[in-house]
Amino acid sequence: MSVLDRSPFLYLCCVLAGFALLRVPLTGFFAPLSPLVVLIGVLAVLLFSLVLIIQGVLCLVKRR
Repeated sequence: MSVLDRSPFLYLCCVLAGFALLRVPLTGFFAPLSPLVVLIGVLAVLLFSLVLIIQGVLCLVKRR
């Protein structure tokens, strides 16, 4: 398995981690960091989803 075969799985895991950041409840000392954690989660989901879409399109274009 080459690096190119594993990278989509890594990006998918990053998307899932972004969704996990959106769902984590921050209480107590970390409560003021909640908006920052949500922002990082949204950016992670958007960025890595976009990368997965671009890689899929490039893979389709190369095969034709």
